[in-house]
Amino acid sequence: MKVAVLGTGIVGRTLAARLAELGDEVTVGTRDVEATMARTEPDAMGNPPFAEWAHAHPQVTPATFAHAAVDAELVVNATSGNASIAALEAAGRENLAGKVLLDIANPLDYSKGFPPSLSVSNTDSLAEQIQAAFPEAKVVKSLNTMNASLMADPRRLADGDHTVFVSGNDADAKQVVTELLQTFGHTDVIDLGDLSTARGAETVLPIWIRLWGALGVPMFQFKIVR
Repeated sequence: MKVAVLGTGIVGRTLAARLAELGDEVTVGTRDVEATMARTEPDAMGNPPFAEWAHAHPQVTPATFAHAAVDAELVVNATSGNASIAALEAAGRENLAGKVLLDIANPLDYSKGFPPSLSVSNTDSLAEQIQAAFPEAKVVKSLNTMNASLMADPRRLADGDHTVFVSGNDADAKQVVTELLQTFGHTDVIDLGDLSTARGAETVLPIWIRLWGALGVPMFQFKIVR
């Protein structure tokens, strides 16, 4: 499958590497390829420059957002939540039309420092805003309630015995995402319902961030016992 992963941060890199490992044809989208590849300093999270990562993953192709999305069968939004709409605009609505758009971003607002609040919540979600902005795309929310390494390889913790959620308006699109999650190794996938249920999944982030602070590590996950 041809997959466009939009975003060059640790989440985008981790998912792109995993998808390529599983045999997908992966392109990583960024706003300006030349500028991204020219950076020599670590990113805001302390991760090595993207060019260093790209050199170690030659099977993944860097491209502009639009070039990444144009031939993709699946588009993954791994951009920062406050930049997602702009990044998807740059990808081109015509390049997103009719395609499954897996949204894993979170609407985190750091304007008042850390811990962040949510820029949208309760009566709306980032996923719904993306769907409204790109009505011809098939938006599915998932994977936003865990760290990047567990998104890509859930068996790194408790042999994968934990839960991932999906939300979306299109049943076939949710099935595509569910099968992808299962390919990654996720075994407990809960379909929350239509895209409005992404409000709940995104609202998990405030407790997730505080758990990270309390535990001192991001390698933890939620398990729905029933």
